[in-house]
Amino acid sequence: MTPDAVKFDAGQVLNLARKTFEIEAAAVLGLAQRLGGEFAQAVELILACPGRVVVMGMGKSGHIGRKIAATLASTGTPAMFVHPAEASHGDLGMITGQDVVLAISNSGESEELTVILPVLSRQGVPMIAITGGAQSALARHARVTLDSSVALEACPLNLAPTASTTAQLAMGDALAVALLDVRGFKEEDFARSHPGGALGRKLLTHVSDVMRSGDAVPQVRLETSFTDLMREMSGKGLGASAVVDGERRVLGIFTDGDLRRLVEKGVDLRSSKAGDVMHAAPRTVRADSLAVEAVALMEQHRITSVLVVDEAGVLCGALNTNDLMRAKVI
Repeated sequence: MTPDAVKFDAGQVLNLARKTFEIEAAAVLGLAQRLGGEFAQAVELILACPGRVVVMGMGKSGHIGRKIAATLASTGTPAMFVHPAEASHGDLGMITGQDVVLAISNSGESEELTVILPVLSRQGVPMIAITGGAQSALARHARVTLDSSVALEACPLNLAPTASTTAQLAMGDALAVALLDVRGFKEEDFARSHPGGALGRKLLTHVSDVMRSGDAVPQVRLETSFTDLMREMSGKGLGASAVVDGERRVLGIFTDGDLRRLVEKGVDLRSSKAGDVMHAAPRTVRADSLAVEAVALMEQHRITSVLVVDEAGVLCGALNTNDLMRAKVI
C-alpha cells in the first residue's frame, strides 16, 4: 500500500495505543499471579553461581536478553550476553561450568538456541529458561523454568513479539531486583558501576578530587595588610581568602561578601589588617568528605566558598560553587 492510499484515523491510532498498553499490562500482571517457587529457585541458583550469568536469546528475545544482562551487571550480578548463533560457531567456549545460562525464547524452540542446549547440558552448565513454552525443548533442558507466556500479543495480527517481550523484560527485571535486594546492593555499589552518571559523581567524588590546592589556595596571615589581602584574593580568583597562623591552621576567612558589607558600613579599611576584618571560625570541610557534603554545607549556610582542612585543622584546599559545577556535582 502506498503512503497516499493510507487513511489516517487519529481515533483509531489512540485506541490501538491504549489497547496495546492494556494487553501488555495484563501480560505483566499475569506473571505476578503465576509467580511461584520456581522464581525463588532461579534466584538461589544465580546466588550460588561462582561465575557469571550468561544470557542468551534470538531475535527480539535476544534484544531483551541484552538489556537483562546489562541490568544484572549494573546491579551486582556479573552477567554477559552471548548470541546463540555465534555460540555454535565458537563463542560457546565463553561459557564455563562455573556459569549459569539464562535462556530466553517465547516458543522455547528457537533453532539456534535448541541446537546448543544438549552441549550445555553435557558440560553441566545449569540453565534457567524464560519461556512461554512449558513443554518446549528449552523447558526440558532447563533446571528452572520461568513461565513468561502471554494470552495475546499486542500486535493486531497477533504475530509481532510485543506483549511476550514485555513479559520477558519484566521477568528479567524482577530477577535483577530480587538479586539486588538479597545481595544487600546499595547506592554506593550502584555508583561504582556507573561512575560517569550523576549518581556516580555524587557518591564517588570527594572534596579532594575537586578542590583547589597548593598555590591556588588564597591565604594570608593575621598581620597581612588589607591591601595585600585584596591582592591575594584578586590573584587567586576564589572570591575569598583564608586567614591562617604560622602552622597554616585556619583562623578565619574574608570574602567578597565581607568586603561589600564593610564598604556599605563606611569602614575605613586602609589601615586594617586581615585579622581585623576576617570572619573567625569559618565553616570548613574535610578533604576526605564527599563533594556533595560540601554542597550541602554551602547551601545550608548560604555561602559560595568553603575552606578545606585536614584532621588537624590545617588548610589544605578550598573550593567554590563554580568548582563543584565544573565537576558536575551540582
